[in-house]
Amino acid sequence: MKRGLTIAALSACGAAGVIAAVLLAAAPSAGADDGTTTAPTTTAPTTTAPTTTTPTTTTPTPPPTPQPKLIVAGVTIGGTLVGGLTAAEARELVRTRFSRPLSLTGGPGSRIVVTPKELGAIPRVEDAVKLAARVRRPGFVVPLNVEVSHPKVERLLATLGKRFHRDPVEATLKLRNLRPFATRDVPGRRLKEVVAARAVILALKTQKRGLLELPFEKVDAAVQSDDLGRAIVIRRGTNQLYLYKVGAKPKLIREFRVATGRSQYPTPLGKFEVVNKQLNPWWYPPAGSDWAKDAEPIPPGPGNPLGTRWMGLSAPYVGIHGTPDAASIGYSASHGCVRMLIPQVEWLFTQVDVGTPVFIVAA
Repeated sequence: MKRGLTIAALSACGAAGVIAAVLLAAAPSAGADDGTTTAPTTTAPTTTAPTTTTPTTTTPTPPPTPQPKLIVAGVTIGGTLVGGLTAAEARELVRTRFSRPLSLTGGPGSRIVVTPKELGAIPRVEDAVKLAARVRRPGFVVPLNVEVSHPKVERLLATLGKRFHRDPVEATLKLRNLRPFATRDVPGRRLKEVVAARAVILALKTQKRGLLELPFEKVDAAVQSDDLGRAIVIRRGTNQLYLYKVGAKPKLIREFRVATGRSQYPTPLGKFEVVNKQLNPWWYPPAGSDWAKDAEPIPPGPGNPLGTRWMGLSAPYVGIHGTPDAASIGYSASHGCVRMLIPQVEWLFTQVDVGTPVFIVAA
């Protein structure tokens, strides 16, 4: 019985489903105008046109600009640092530095400026820069070869040699307040032209441009203050002879009483010098002397009027000598010579040399 109820229920459900389907087919569409029957709408399939992709145009990247080649760091040319520079920059720098002038000095206030070009100096810059551009070792030292005109350098130094030449000034002996004194000698100088030429050429080749002091050679005076040694001063008016040591401050060594020329034959005044010295001299009558025209030469000995020593002066027939006539000392008694006591003249003879100055004054 239960099985029959179940089949009846399933049949009823199936019928109800068929009825619902018929009703839905006959019903109007939702949203239709009042009283209007709308036919069913059929949607046509939409056809999409194919999309065409336009290729994007790409601007080509320009090639990188080539960078200038630089010289390796630390490289120098003739002492000038060119590392990190281009060849053109290095070339300009080396030429600029080389063209700097030389300064020469011949002493305070005397500076001469001369350019390398004036001396005919030519640096081989191009060759040096090419080598510097090729090296790959940092700090490489590239020499700068320089050609120098030796004749131009020599001509310059010959001109400077004349300009800076100084002759020595000899010491002279003068009389001041009846006392002799020596003027100061001043040495001269001469430019060492060969040595100077070498120094100038070396400065050009090594790019040295500091102040270059020219070398000079000292030229001593032929007569120096110390050479004057001693001097004699004879005061004719008081018949005194003085021996001095010469210097800036003269020193009196010794003084003597002497005899000088009588009024008819006065001892000459002026500056003279000892021109000869004789030990135990002969006496000869002076040529042209009226007082000795009939006299004969006298050999050395006790009767010789010159005594034992003779110091001839640059004044003709005048000298300093001994005398056997001691009584004449202190007076104007001779024929122009200067007489001394024999022991004193022998001492004086050992103290002076040929060339010793002799001043004869009227005092």
